Amino acid sequence: MFALLLKAGLGAAVVVLIALLSKSKSFYIAGLVPLFPTFALIAHYIVGSSRSPADLRTTALFGLWSLVPYAVYLLGVYYFSVRMNLLATLGLSTLGWLAATGLLLTVWLRVYPS
Repeated sequence: MFALLLKAGLGAAVVVLIALLSKSKSFYIAGLVPLFPTFALIAHYIVGSSRSPADLRTTALFGLWSLVPYAVYLLGVYYFSVRMNLLATLGLSTLGWLAATGLLLTVWLRVYPS
């Protein structure tokens, strides 16, 4: 239970940090905070402690490829933000992320079948 409360507190602290940075002169740094590899550290620890080093390498490689859908999302936000309202921008960018993620998973499963 303590671990769950600690994780929730950490998540809340990150949200507060993003909110504070978004109001500062360096507002753009708010976009960097969510990229701290909190969940990647957890995932890599779990995979690394329960599977082989080769499996950890595969997880890291997939993590690198997962940057492509994120880049699609960011490009969508960049492109749509001056053409549409905020909700449409975020919605279409998220759909782009979903499409790129589906494509990534399809290609990955063909190249690296389990």
